[in-house]
Amino acid sequence: MTGTPEIPVIELVQPMPGFPELARFALVRVDDTGALCSLTSLDQPGLRFLVVPPATFFPDYAPEVEDTILTDLGSSSVDDLVMLCVLTAGESLASTTANLAAPVVLDIATHRAVQVVLDDPQLSVTTPLIA
Repeated sequence: MTGTPEIPVIELVQPMPGFPELARFALVRVDDTGALCSLTSLDQPGLRFLVVPPATFFPDYAPEVEDTILTDLGSSSVDDLVMLCVLTAGESLASTTANLAAPVVLDIATHRAVQVVLDDPQLSVTTPLIA
C-alpha cells in the first residue's frame, strides 16, 4: 500500500475554525493514488473537508512546525507528522484552491491532528491548485 496510510479515526486537538463542536474525523482516501483524501466528520453527517498532501501540487511547500505542535499532538518524532492542505473545490481542478496558510498537521502514530495557522504573509488560503 502506498500514499497516505488509512487511519480510522483522527482526533483534532483543537477544533477547526468555524467548527467548534467537531473533533472526530475519519481520513478517507478519495482516489486510487491516495493523493486526494477527505477528512469526514464523525459527529456531523455529510460534513467533509477535501485534503491533499502538499508535495503532489506544491513540491517546495515545507513550512516549519513549532515544537508546541509536537507537544499538542503527543508526537515523539517529526517523522510521524503528515501535512495536509485543505482544498476548496471548484468546477474543475483548474479552479480548485488550496489553503497553504493553514495546513492540517497529522501525527500518524497518535492519530491526533491540528490545523495550524502559519504566520507567513506569503502564504494564501486560496492558492490555485494548478498554476
